[in-house]
Amino acid sequence: MSTEKLFRIAITLKGLDGALQLVGGLVLMIVPATVISGFAHAVVTRDLLGDPEGTLARHLELAAGHFAEGRTFAVVYLVAHGLIKLGLVWALAKKVMRAYPVAAVVLSAFVVYEIFRAIHTHSLALPFFAALDVVIVVLVLREYRQLKRDRVAA
Repeated sequence: MSTEKLFRIAITLKGLDGALQLVGGLVLMIVPATVISGFAHAVVTRDLLGDPEGTLARHLELAAGHFAEGRTFAVVYLVAHGLIKLGLVWALAKKVMRAYPVAAVVLSAFVVYEIFRAIHTHSLALPFFAALDVVIVVLVLREYRQLKRDRVAA
């Protein structure tokens, strides 16, 4: 598979991720914290995650409990993160040359933040997202170098 094709797939996935984050942030803005806590409790008590005393169930209960405290942060983070990603994806899809270094820096900052948050929150998902963002940064930089070479050759 060519680097360009892999790059297109990666930015498409990043765009979908940004759209989901934006929608998720808007939903969190509307849905009361008690509904989210109640949902998490229902999932755990109905054994949908396996053992109600298991690691995954405890993690979900803890996250739902902390949600009320960090709700504003979560909404602002998701909406801002989603909008930034969608803007970067649009610029990369249009091959706006200045967007490539900006995207690499912004996504690298997201990686640092995701790792920082994962260490402090013991999140299971954040290291996975950080690793995906590292792969996308590498693809963005490779595509940027290729576009620069193509423009010099033209």
